[in-house]
Amino acid sequence: MPRSMPFQRLASRATPSLMLFSAVCVGLGISAPSWANDFVLNSSAPVEVSSRLLAILEPPVAIPDPEPQLVLGRTKRQIRSTGDPIWDLRLEIPGEPARHFDAVSGRAHRQNADRDQMGSKAPLPTGSYTLGPVEPLADGAYPELGPVWIGIEPTFTTGRRVLGIHQDPSAGLNGNSGTLGCIGLIRKHDMLELSQLIKGRDVRLLVVED
Repeated sequence: MPRSMPFQRLASRATPSLMLFSAVCVGLGISAPSWANDFVLNSSAPVEVSSRLLAILEPPVAIPDPEPQLVLGRTKRQIRSTGDPIWDLRLEIPGEPARHFDAVSGRAHRQNADRDQMGSKAPLPTGSYTLGPVEPLADGAYPELGPVWIGIEPTFTTGRRVLGIHQDPSAGLNGNSGTLGCIGLIRKHDMLELSQLIKGRDVRLLVVED
């Protein structure tokens, strides 16, 4: 057969075994014998590629399992007595229904302040954060932090520092209602429940949507 014949026409005549043999040689970086190449190009049988060869040529892409995470977002609700916007802190654990916790972030009158400026008393900046360990606090040691502190660290550049998740014992009660920028859960039993879930499910990620 002349060498000038189009490759597609020639390849269509290949036998399965020799076409596979030639493909394996290519995949393994070795040269097939010249007689094998000539025979492959002059065969008319259909070609079937084995799943083992496909695994060599096109290895499957590993898709990581979804991780549990916390997501903080605004709601249209507010605390009537103080005007603090209520934020929704949502715990997402793969395979389980989402859990929701009412929270505050920043002061009521500072919701539109610069969220990346230190001391602005604005809500948390949008972005991703890593969670630190759950740290129980001694009774009365930190009156505005409640029974538990969970530090959070931004994964992006911002001027905000010393951020965390804690209870806000003053929520809706007085001028201390709200936080300096942290996430303050409104109810103590929610803070305790969330702490146990974070420890039990090894939650390490927080996403602030708005």
